[in-house]
Amino acid sequence: MKPGIHPDYRPIVFRDRAADFAFLTRSTATSEKTVEWTDGRTYPVIDVEISSASHPFYTGTARVVDTAGRVERFQRRYQRKR
Repeated sequence: MKPGIHPDYRPIVFRDRAADFAFLTRSTATSEKTVEWTDGRTYPVIDVEISSASHPFYTGTARVVDTAGRVERFQRRYQRKR
């Protein structure tokens, strides 16, 4: 990589307050807020609206929509008369 043109890639904590879930990863994102992690070090923290801990797809609370019934109803309503 060309030196001096890329942002710093450093450890950062992403925190989902709704699910009380946080994870430490590396990113180029920045934040003024900090949090003390379990290893005793202080890292920048970014609060996110939704994560794998609170998203319905990952938690198994997703609703299944009856698309087959909708498609059949659409075809009945708008089918071509030959």
